[in-house]
Amino acid sequence: MTKKFYITTAIPYVNAEPHIGFSLEIVQTDTIARYHRFLGEDVYFLTGSDENALKNVQAAEEQGILVKKLVDKNSDKFYQLKDALNLSFDDFIRTTEKRHIEGAQALWKACKKEDIYKKKYKGLYCVGCEVFLTEKDLVDGKCPEHKNKPEVVEEENYFFRLSKYQDWLEKLITTNELKIIPRTRKNEVLAFIRQGLEDLSISRTRERAHGWGIPVPGDPNQIIYVWFDALANYITALDWQHKGKLYQKYWPADVHVIGKGITRFHAIYWPAMLKSAGIPLPKTEFVHGYITVEGEKISKSLGNVIDPFDLVKKYGTDPIRYYLLREIPAYGDGDFSIQRFKEVYNANLANGLGNLVARVAKLCEKSSSNFKATKSQIYPQVKQSLNKFLFDEALSFVWKEISVCDRVIDREKPWELSNKKLKTVLEKLVKEIRQISYNLQPFLPETAEKIEKQVKGPKIKSEKPLFPRLK
Repeated sequence: MTKKFYITTAIPYVNAEPHIGFSLEIVQTDTIARYHRFLGEDVYFLTGSDENALKNVQAAEEQGILVKKLVDKNSDKFYQLKDALNLSFDDFIRTTEKRHIEGAQALWKACKKEDIYKKKYKGLYCVGCEVFLTEKDLVDGKCPEHKNKPEVVEEENYFFRLSKYQDWLEKLITTNELKIIPRTRKNEVLAFIRQGLEDLSISRTRERAHGWGIPVPGDPNQIIYVWFDALANYITALDWQHKGKLYQKYWPADVHVIGKGITRFHAIYWPAMLKSAGIPLPKTEFVHGYITVEGEKISKSLGNVIDPFDLVKKYGTDPIRYYLLREIPAYGDGDFSIQRFKEVYNANLANGLGNLVARVAKLCEKSSSNFKATKSQIYPQVKQSLNKFLFDEALSFVWKEISVCDRVIDREKPWELSNKKLKTVLEKLVKEIRQISYNLQPFLPETAEKIEKQVKGPKIKSEKPLFPRLK
């Protein structure tokens, strides 16, 4: 039987249009999904949009439009990344869809009765994170993630008995039953658990939610907390609530791909909710870092938001995919700047891969030789790196192979050779280029396909450059 592989991105808030930060996550996820299809697995890749957040309400109020209009417009923009970034997702779930609303309410009802209770509460709330913070979470009295002062909120909410799951969660993560990659993120989660877990507020008053969101089953005056609702997307998209075919086939998730700012929700709240509801747990959470723009955090107020659609229009899809996968450290934070992007593009794509393919194709064309088809395989180093989500390391190895080919050309000087000697050198180079393009399929699918078409033989002709140099 074919091995199944279910992978998800986190679902982004749609209070604004997508920027380069989410593009990193979805391109990483797409690469993993393509790699597992490449291995012959039955892959299901889910993404979507988180539409029930208070920040969406506030953004709509600022723009003077209905919340529904705002979320429809921005959600559509996130969906359009499919073409812009050449993504292969199988489903896109919106949390305002009927299937999700029903599923989130079903998850609430499936949790153990004794795990949900109602009480009055006063706390510090960060709208940016959509979470209550304690004094110890704050840095200089501000949310460390959003650098703003949380508001004091007092109301009656439903709570989830998270404290009850503390020892179980610690064991779950320590033993790698739920694997968190990289280890630094696993250690952060364990440190947070060991500080002591408090019960979690899982609803908001209808008034504070401005009437926007999913009503608590049996209590229309309360709205389900956006994180309880959002996390449910991973099962509601599979029709868990009706024990649908997709759920039976693909759950549990093999990998949740998430940003470092939401590890707590995925590694602590989500497993506890699933345990309470008697649902199997996901297997792995891969946590990536953030992108800064020229050293600064991406923010509308700084005016440094980079639009992925503009980038693709100007430079093409694969150069953007390449930069995100190679230049941003897989396990840490990385920076994006147009200047650095152009340097990387010219050095690695135009002068590196593009130049190699062009030189060899030209020599093959001049030689008028026929080239037999050869079988390509995935490099063991690429496989090892991708199994650990080390995209940068995998691409670094492929580029070493490009350098090896360049050295062969410089050493053998094929333009000075003829007949059998020339054919032998060119066959070796063509075989290696086919191998390189084969290994590039999960990362740069469009480029891999172009190279494959050009060098598959028997006659090889030169074509226009894969990556014209940037000025």
